[in-house]
Amino acid sequence: MKIKEKIQLWKQYSKMSDLAEIARRKFFNNCFDGALTCAGIVSGVFIIFLAHSSNFAPKDVTITGFATALAIGISGLWGAFLSEEAERHKKMIDMNKEMAIIEDVEEIKNEKSYNKKKKETPLLEKAENFATIIASLVDGGAPVLGSSLPLIPFFFGISLSFIHFIFSYIILAGLLIYLGIFLGKISGGGRAKYAIHLVTAGIVTLLVSILLGI
Repeated sequence: MKIKEKIQLWKQYSKMSDLAEIARRKFFNNCFDGALTCAGIVSGVFIIFLAHSSNFAPKDVTITGFATALAIGISGLWGAFLSEEAERHKKMIDMNKEMAIIEDVEEIKNEKSYNKKKKETPLLEKAENFATIIASLVDGGAPVLGSSLPLIPFFFGISLSFIHFIFSYIILAGLLIYLGIFLGKISGGGRAKYAIHLVTAGIVTLLVSILLGI
């Protein structure tokens, strides 16, 4: 099968399974979770750094951050696959039951129409299986993305400095603003409102971390 035909088939699967809506929701929720998780890690290290009670190197922050990001990603991927598979399997069972009831009530007129109905079911099953895999990948990949981006500044330098945290928070703020705009675009308006809400969540995370440190 050619690449173009494959893409068209995937688009068909996506429409049949409402994949786009599910993927958008999962991407936002999990990327946001990953970003705030990373914010908590960076803020915790920042508090220790300000207290001058640690000899952390930038690589220590990246190792801790990526280990957490991978843990969240694996958890999301595994959990999402199992839950999506179970939900979609249940959906297929319910649909098959409904089809069986309809076939019992309405007499099948001829063998041709019966065979046509039978051929439609495998396509729907393929669409549901495709949606399960993609939704799981989004569920696992989004938190890894959200957690990893704010760690980029810590790849540079040998000793930990104030600049590392400044750039990390700038990236984090940019990510939260992007997610806010993304959410506002989905809702059809209020992009600035959503961006402010998400940035506020990041600030609250920082303040809570500071209070815990105090």
